[in-house]
Amino acid sequence: MEYVVTYSRENNNLKNYFMLGNLDNEVIFKKAFTDKFVLKCLVKDLFGVDFEPEIVETEKRFEPKISHIDFKYDIFAESKDKRVVVEIQKVDYDYNFDRFLLYHNMAIAEMQRTSKEYKTDRLVYTIVVFTSKYVVKDKNGILVNSDILFHYSNLFDLNGKEYDVFGHKLIYLNHNHIKDNTPDGYKDWLNLVKESIKHPDNPTINLNNEGIKKVAEIIDFERLSPEEIRETKNSNAAESAKEIYEQAAKMKEKTDIAKNMLKRGTSVEIVSQDTGLTLEEVQELGKQSDTQ
Repeated sequence: MEYVVTYSRENNNLKNYFMLGNLDNEVIFKKAFTDKFVLKCLVKDLFGVDFEPEIVETEKRFEPKISHIDFKYDIFAESKDKRVVVEIQKVDYDYNFDRFLLYHNMAIAEMQRTSKEYKTDRLVYTIVVFTSKYVVKDKNGILVNSDILFHYSNLFDLNGKEYDVFGHKLIYLNHNHIKDNTPDGYKDWLNLVKESIKHPDNPTINLNNEGIKKVAEIIDFERLSPEEIRETKNSNAAESAKEIYEQAAKMKEKTDIAKNMLKRGTSVEIVSQDTGLTLEEVQELGKQSDTQ
């Protein structure tokens, strides 16, 4: 299909007239990142390596399971020398980083089944895209608020010198923490995710980046088929329902804690401060306990 893209230059970016599908939506995300050219550009910008995907799958599971763990990859791609995993994480829990480290390691471990030696023939690159802010802290209690986080499976000596023995790499991306000094290649992809969520009708993205331009063409809402639009709406509805249930569960947990604190004679002010409930909500819980 041939078409004309109209744009104007502004601060080295191109302010375009695409209407982007929301990359926070699972259907849109998979449509964008299962494209082989997009994957090639993404891996090149993030890791600086050439990647020519031959196989691209979604909802990938390994059979038989590894260590009896049932997990699946959102997007799984392979070439003769590389294995790429792309994951989207829309809702943050405390175990996010541990979870995707496991996913990354399982993609490495699975290759041992066909390897004649412990050393694997291919490198594994795992990309995790967060669409909400990190809510985890490190081992020292410091809140994680970085735009890009790396985990390289390599060796270091006491002087800090790195030895590229293994080569496998894991990267976490979060558009909520873009900084002025975020490198351009990374910033292009972070901005793409951000703009698709916050300004889908008038996104400002770098169309000089061929990978970004290709994604914009793929997820342009006007080019989605009726079936894809229906799937997108169904996915949104499922996510909304999931969010409602999760919020209800969190509220019940807070109220149960508040009730127990009130029973122990804790002041309303402290209960409110510790649980995040308003003073009025805590007072109402106190009244309910008195009538029971």
